[in-house]
Amino acid sequence: MSLFKKVGLGLAAIMASFMAKADYSWNFPEPVTPMALDTLHVHNKFMIITMVIFVVVLAIMIYSIFAHRKSKNFKPVEDKAPSTTIEIFWTLIPFAILLLIDFVIMGIPAYHSVVMMEDTRNEAKMVVKITGSQWRWQYEYLDGDAQGIKLVSNLSTPKEQMDKGFEGKKDEQYLLEVDNRLVLPVGEKVRILMTATDVLHNWWVPQFGSSRVAVPGFIRETWVQVDKPGTYRGQCKELCGKGHGYMPVVVDALPMEEYKAWVVAKKEEMAKASAGADKEWTKEELIAEGKSVYEKNCAVCHQVSGAGLPPAFPALTGSKITTSPIFGADGKYLPDSHLDRVLNGKGVMPAWKSTLNDSEIAAVITYERNALGNSVGDLIQPSQVKSARQ
Repeated sequence: MSLFKKVGLGLAAIMASFMAKADYSWNFPEPVTPMALDTLHVHNKFMIITMVIFVVVLAIMIYSIFAHRKSKNFKPVEDKAPSTTIEIFWTLIPFAILLLIDFVIMGIPAYHSVVMMEDTRNEAKMVVKITGSQWRWQYEYLDGDAQGIKLVSNLSTPKEQMDKGFEGKKDEQYLLEVDNRLVLPVGEKVRILMTATDVLHNWWVPQFGSSRVAVPGFIRETWVQVDKPGTYRGQCKELCGKGHGYMPVVVDALPMEEYKAWVVAKKEEMAKASAGADKEWTKEELIAEGKSVYEKNCAVCHQVSGAGLPPAFPALTGSKITTSPIFGADGKYLPDSHLDRVLNGKGVMPAWKSTLNDSEIAAVITYERNALGNSVGDLIQPSQVKSARQ
């Protein structure tokens, strides 16, 4: 193949790639936190130093090639044993130069950035606990005006958009939209406590400039101070299982007045949900609510149809758990019953008592026992779930 054909094919491939819907950005995303801005400055400084070293070495190499080429009748030095002293000298000089660059010119800015990342306590105005689970995030506001607010954040992309062969128009933020967003006030330093319930997760928003691995059984710390209002999206950055690609992060940064209004509205919403645990629900109401809860929280493992993915995720259709009695003759729930399994979990099944409220647990159990190919015919009231927690 001629040179012109190769160049033509290369240009055609490059032009074809530009037709893809991709972000051809040459730098970091716009930083919106002090940590992200500092990281960007350090990165740019390192890139300049690296480019200078590259250009100098390349220039010396090009000069050597052209100045000593055969066409100029350059005569090579006679083959003789090199001086050990000279060899050591020309080895140590570059080593000393690179050592100076690494530990002084590059080391000091990097040290400043690391210290900033680890400063989680000074001037922090509020604390938020983030818990990663397969495959969702749980947010708990531990102090301040929002103390007591707890959110479970699930992917909200309709299932049909995730199915292979979907031909309709997908949402603009396909696979990066959730039902409950983390809401933070602009300009306030927020201390983040991070953990996980099952495997390693990593809460990552590119424009925040840092990430931290969430480790089961440990509390790890980082911090965030969003200085610009807006919506910021990220993902779990740790390979955490088959649902890894369905675990987005969405953060709304609101001005203080809007944030306070959101806190008031959210607490009213939680109060209404709590009040729902004290009323008698009809079977139809429980099944309708349970379908929504199931598709948000359970379908990713047990599948929308209830068929599961055995052996890791057993089927719910016709299973012993979903068809056996829940309560014994004394009115208490039986060990390893449907209610016990949802509340306390077992094996890879997480304990949902800290994630779902009484109404949601009652609804999803009723749905699983009267849908997905099951028709047990019974139901469970939120008040019974409330009693089982105690």
